[in-house]
Amino acid sequence: MTELHWLPALEQAALVRHREVSSVELTEHHLRRADALDARVGAFITRTDDLALELARAADARVAAADDDEPLPPLLGTVIPVKDLEQLAGVRMTGGSAVFDVVPDHDDHVVALMRAAGLVITGKTNAPEFGLPCYTEPDVAPPARTPWDLARSAGGSSGGAGAAVAAGIASAAQGNDGGGSLRIPASVCGLVTIKPSRGRVSNAPWPESLGELTTHGPLARTVADAAALLDVMSVPSPGDVLRAQPLAAGDSFLAAARRDPGRLRIGRYAVPVIADTDVDPRVLAVHEDASRLLESLGHVVEDVPPPFGPDQVHAFEAVWSILALGVPVAPGDEGRLRPLTRWLRERGRSVSGQQLSASVSLMRTLTRRMVETTAAYDAVLTPTLAALPAPVGGLRDDDDPAADFEAQKRFTPFTSPYNISGQPAVSLPLGWPEVDGVVLPVGVQLVGRPGEEALLVGLAAQLERAAPWAGRRPPL
Repeated sequence: MTELHWLPALEQAALVRHREVSSVELTEHHLRRADALDARVGAFITRTDDLALELARAADARVAAADDDEPLPPLLGTVIPVKDLEQLAGVRMTGGSAVFDVVPDHDDHVVALMRAAGLVITGKTNAPEFGLPCYTEPDVAPPARTPWDLARSAGGSSGGAGAAVAAGIASAAQGNDGGGSLRIPASVCGLVTIKPSRGRVSNAPWPESLGELTTHGPLARTVADAAALLDVMSVPSPGDVLRAQPLAAGDSFLAAARRDPGRLRIGRYAVPVIADTDVDPRVLAVHEDASRLLESLGHVVEDVPPPFGPDQVHAFEAVWSILALGVPVAPGDEGRLRPLTRWLRERGRSVSGQQLSASVSLMRTLTRRMVETTAAYDAVLTPTLAALPAPVGGLRDDDDPAADFEAQKRFTPFTSPYNISGQPAVSLPLGWPEVDGVVLPVGVQLVGRPGEEALLVGLAAQLERAAPWAGRRPPL
């Protein structure tokens, strides 16, 4: 029998719902696994064992009180931690930084939705300082490592979430994505993610970030699990200004994962967008394999040009550097920030109001161009990353933060364009090359039209059925 922690989250929830396993038992199982593995994979900054057991007891009480035919939340009682960039009432929040340590008195909106759905929050997952880099190596916790090769990074900024799910420490996990922070860990940890359309998931109580780049999303081992968690997250807050077109009444992303997507027209490219760099031949081979798989399923696959080139990236960089200034830091603490954070903040201070206005305007122009030029395609296929999972410390350069930033761009040249455009995107673990006797996951990215996550989810699930990955296990 498959070990409990390797079952899909929806199957774990079904065991709880049918009273074959209690949520308390499921939670204790995952906590013991965290005890055994977290020091190796760097999944958590803060554990919340007592809160988790309290939530698990509440989930079991809901099951006990329900009538036999009463519908219960699909993920009720499963273990789904929260990234340490979100507020969880009564639990310390560091933002991955040694200078930021607060205990909020309320939940962020997405966390409140998770509680309402009966999810069990076992802790705050590891994140880099303020979520800025694409690796997770903060001063407040050990590096987050991919369980497939502990010498390699779990990516970032949702690296702890990726490590937790890939190691079987969590059923699934919440993360967020402002430049690839869900898709990067998904690719290097062999997971599924869905970066939703702009306005699909509320960022309340926070205002939308400059450029409206960031959104919450799920990390999971299967498409259906990710879709079910996206359903939990996709309830708007009353004050939301940005709202994606809602699904039809009675529909859900989980239902979309069980629908045939039909015959689709797929564009594809593998030319890096935000950096002039080469793509690893093993990554290109996975992209080619994915193209052939799509064609074998009856889809039309055609080459398309990349949406823009590295000469346009200055707009995103200006906005990203301003976002680094978004967290207030006491003047005496500025020197305690990570070198990359200090460099980005200093760069942000040099951006004039005129430059910032021009950068936001250019990003909106690029958005219009990106959406219009691929409007005839149901999805666009790219590599998720340009390289295999990076070694821990392989991208980081404390002595030269500018070189650090450029290395990150070369590693992730396909993700941030779709934060600019706000289009939905998934990363799927369709590649598993062997390198020096170690099997490593390689993701592919599929991008949809704005608001069309459901079609993207259906296509992702079809690919999963054709080339299943859930039975793969990291060598922990």
